Order: sequence, then structure tokens, then C-alpha cells
Amino acid sequence: MIKPDWDKSRERFEAWWNRGCVDRVLLQVLAPQNAAAQAKPPQPETLEEQWLDADYRIRAFEYRLATTHYGGDAFPYFDTHIGPGTLALYLGSEPSFAPDTVWYNPCIDDIATASVPEYDENNRYWQATLQMVTNGVECFKDRALVSFPDLIEGLDIIASLVGTDRLLMYLVDAPEHVHRFQRALVDRYFDYYDRLYPIIKDDIGGTCFSAFQTYAPGRMAKVQCDFSAMISPSMFEEFVAPYLAEQCSRLDYSVFHLDGPCCLQHLDILLSIDELDAIQWTPGAGQPCACDESHIPIYRRIRAAGKSCMVRGGNPDQARNLVEELGPEGLDIAISVSSPEEADEVVRQSFHWRKL
Repeated sequence: MIKPDWDKSRERFEAWWNRGCVDRVLLQVLAPQNAAAQAKPPQPETLEEQWLDADYRIRAFEYRLATTHYGGDAFPYFDTHIGPGTLALYLGSEPSFAPDTVWYNPCIDDIATASVPEYDENNRYWQATLQMVTNGVECFKDRALVSFPDLIEGLDIIASLVGTDRLLMYLVDAPEHVHRFQRALVDRYFDYYDRLYPIIKDDIGGTCFSAFQTYAPGRMAKVQCDFSAMISPSMFEEFVAPYLAEQCSRLDYSVFHLDGPCCLQHLDILLSIDELDAIQWTPGAGQPCACDESHIPIYRRIRAAGKSCMVRGGNPDQARNLVEELGPEGLDIAISVSSPEEADEVVRQSFHWRKL
């Protein structure tokens, strides 16, 4: 058991996915602990090693595990992603590694003549993922979950493979080939997902995903289309929604990462997708954090459509205010505080948070 009250937290997560709650809002509160007493593992010599060396990634997570307090429903998980869009690497893109992210270089010159890349068992980045996942499961056993990498799908992956500017042109000049890639990429996504699931699932078949600190008692993924900030709702409805619905239908649980004000124009379309369970709203740079009361109208729309809200970032007062405005049902809130004592006190108080 990764934490003493994990069974109860899993019950709260399941209720959240189903737009309900058990005894209080689903609340994750992270805090630093014992940081001064722990030594960070030495940095590898290269950025490639930092991202691909399974032994280093495990040592780095051991440090995080030792220096993080997981309050409330927060849980430790070993993150196996190779940047935000790891699937692109499996399909032929070469990475440009940075200390905090990975960029993906286009590998397809002409979408009209290119074949959709096939599943490649021997791809070096896929093999690196398999090693990280397998070693992580063996190393952490009952101490932490092992996550799916942040695979990403759809137009975001095509943009990595062909380049963002080219994809914008292809939507107008070669839409049939964009659809061809979209149809094939749903299957390709699951070529990799379905091989990872049996390795990382927990004792009840539950999984966690590398992005946004989330767990579900079944096959789950965070889905997204950041590229959609640059297209109209009509294009979103044509090029994104059908493939997103199909992907979600092959999962037990799904949450859409809605990133920034330019993507809000697509919210109604997302809310019409029955197969999608939840929305995670990221306000964007320079905007108030996701817990701020200014976003309550967005959360009301999401809840009114019968979907759950994932809220990431804010302080305890803002979190309490959200619950008092919206009620605890269908809310998953994750915040950070300065100490384990503060985290535990916030969780204790949250049992009394109710809609006013």
C-alpha cells in the first residue's frame, strides 16, 4: 500500500470520476519535508542521460519521494515520460532535450506521400520507456505507483511529426491526409498504451498518468489538443472531436487538458463528447491560478454538462472557496503548501467544506 489511507483515497477518486464525492472533496495537498537532510543525486553528464537513463530517473524520484509530503489524497508516482508528447519519439521524431522539457523535431517532409509510422518494438525511446517502467515497478513496488508516460495524441503529435506551420497548411490544402493520420494514430496510440497497461496497473487494475497528478481505478489517460488554440471551432469539430471520442471510448476514464484562453472556444464541443469524463482547465500565463474564483463560471459550465472538474494550483483559502461555491461533488483540487503540518491541517478542515 503506497500510503496508509490509500484505499479510501482510491474510493474518493472513483467517486470523483463519477461526478460525486464520498466524505469530502477530493483534495491533494503537497508539501516539502526533510529537504535539508537529503542529498540530491548527482546530475548526469548529458541532458540525454538525464531523460533516458532509467537508473538516474529512479534515483531522482527517490529524492523526490523522500522530500515530499503527500497530504490528503495526493500520492507518490514515478513519472516515466520523455517530455510532453513522448509518442512522437516512438513514431520517428528526434528530440531536442532541455533541462525541463523535450522538443520534438519534424521527421515527415510531405504528409500526402508519407505513411503513418508503424509500431516499432525496437525504437530506442520506446525501449527506454519500457526499461524505466519495468525498473520502476520493480523498485517501488508498494511505495509508489508508476505512471503512463505523457504520450499525447492527435493533432499535437502530427504537429511534432510534420511541423506546426505545415500542419496549419495541411488542414486547408490536404485535409484528407490529416484525417488519414488521425484515424491511424488512434490505433497507434493504443499499440503503446496497451503494452504499458499490464505492466503498470495496480492490484485493482488502476492507473496513474504522468501529467496532472491523477489516478483512476481502470484504464485512464489525460488527453489534449494544445494545437487547437490556432484553429476554429468548426475545424476542431472536424479534425479533433471524432478522434478524441474514439480514443476516450477505448479508455475507462479520460480527462481533457484545456490549455489557455484561446482553447476556451472549444469547450462546448468538448462538453458534448459523451465519452469524455472530466476537464482540467489551465488558465494560461499571466492569468489567475486555476483555483481563483474568476474561473468559477467555467467550472459551472463543466459541471452542468455532467463532467468533473480537475483544478491544479492555488492556496487553501481559494480551494475552500471553490467548494463553498460549487460543492465538493466532481471536484479534484490539488494545491501545495509550505509544510506537512499545514497540509494535514488543510485536509482536516476540508471535511467541513460544503456548498454555502
